[in-house]
Amino acid sequence: MLKYDENGLITAVIQDVQGRVLMIASMNEEAFDKTLQTGETWFYDKEKAKIYNKGAQTGAVQKVRRITADCNRSSILVIVDQYGSGACEHKSGEYSCYHNLIMSEGLDPSDFQPKRDALSWLYATIEDRRRSPKVGSYTNYLMENGLDKILTSVGEEAVETIIAAKSNGNEELIYEVSDLLYHLLVLLVYRKISLDDIWEELLSRSGVSDS
Repeated sequence: MLKYDENGLITAVIQDVQGRVLMIASMNEEAFDKTLQTGETWFYDKEKAKIYNKGAQTGAVQKVRRITADCNRSSILVIVDQYGSGACEHKSGEYSCYHNLIMSEGLDPSDFQPKRDALSWLYATIEDRRRSPKVGSYTNYLMENGLDKILTSVGEEAVETIIAAKSNGNEELIYEVSDLLYHLLVLLVYRKISLDDIWEELLSRSGVSDS
């Protein structure tokens, strides 16, 4: 049983699966129930006095992976897969609402950015294209033409990566590896394999696993 405040609200901390805090919002009992029922985050808008589905209008939805309550059950932590451009709706393009740096003692911003953010963001964007196709999207072109087309593209990019690796400079190799990673992510989304599945496999090979 959750403990809602005198206004019938509970604080929800939203965090992605890589551990980055995305936003903090309020839920009432209706929003919490809708979150459980739909598997996507719903919040209570205090100004409009109604609940809303996060990202429903923009495609930046949050798919719920886990919900836990604090020791007093007066706040909750919601672990999500963030889709679309990100959680921040006040500044387009920001992945997290917490992007305004106030102080950083001896830390470079990259030190506390999850190293998988770029891949996770790209994976989420590809998944968003699969769910909500856009005219002229190359990702949708690959998806619509099926597995064989995707595999052909992966093979072509792998060959181009090998050729680039034989050259003296790194710029071309970086470019081709980026293309290869993109096409591999398209393949994963098409086959409905998550990045977590890949991380778990990699961790298991080093004898370290989250499970």
